[in-house]
Amino acid sequence: MTELRNEARGASVIVNVLDVLRCFTVANPIVGVSEIAEQVNLHKSSVSRILATLEQERVVERDEQTRKYRLGLGLIAIAGPLLANLDVRRVAYPVLEDLRGATGETAVLNIWDGNESVSIEQLPSTRLVKHTSVMGSRYRSALSASVQIFLAYEDTAHCTDLLSQNAIDLAGVPIKDYLKRLELVRERGYAVNYGETSADEVGVAAGIFDHRGQLVACAMTAAPYYRVDPDELETLSRQTSLAAGEISTRLGYQPEG
Repeated sequence: MTELRNEARGASVIVNVLDVLRCFTVANPIVGVSEIAEQVNLHKSSVSRILATLEQERVVERDEQTRKYRLGLGLIAIAGPLLANLDVRRVAYPVLEDLRGATGETAVLNIWDGNESVSIEQLPSTRLVKHTSVMGSRYRSALSASVQIFLAYEDTAHCTDLLSQNAIDLAGVPIKDYLKRLELVRERGYAVNYGETSADEVGVAAGIFDHRGQLVACAMTAAPYYRVDPDELETLSRQTSLAAGEISTRLGYQPEG
């Protein structure tokens, strides 16, 4: 019972902290203790303690003239990964529209979540028969085109650890053979899933790099298998690579040489 009460108390504190942070808005970026206490229905001493802790972590900072509080730079460190992904999504969207127009197939944007590829944007094909997935779908099959891209640019030792620990589904492919496949992906700059994870699907993915030269996402084209012969596969690979390159350029990426 004591443990349950402690958990409930901890959850309540977290809710109070979030309520305090929500008091800082675009319209009211600088807020005082009394104003916050009134909005969140907490005693001023409780609000002061919360703000003091947040100030230590640089999540809020005090305005010297008014002695009120504003959001601090420490919050950027917390939200940074999300902001980066949102920026990629915003920049990528018009290019994905062009990719869909050029191929007639579904255009997708994926990011890497440690050991899974996650779709964060999808523009479905306008054709009657198409290949689509639910937004936020996660992929950990080693044969998925997007997973191949992300693993191809991972640190080799870390990649091997993921494969050895079964964090990635190798689908029976020996690790040694799969690592050779990733070398080919790096050489040509794109990855192909030609009916390997599903007999009905073809996926082609290419990496997207930011101004630091770091892989931050991948562009992918998804199509029904019956519609993609070898010539069409080459076209999809070329168009997907061009789209990924365009998004990278818009993010400030400059290839070496």
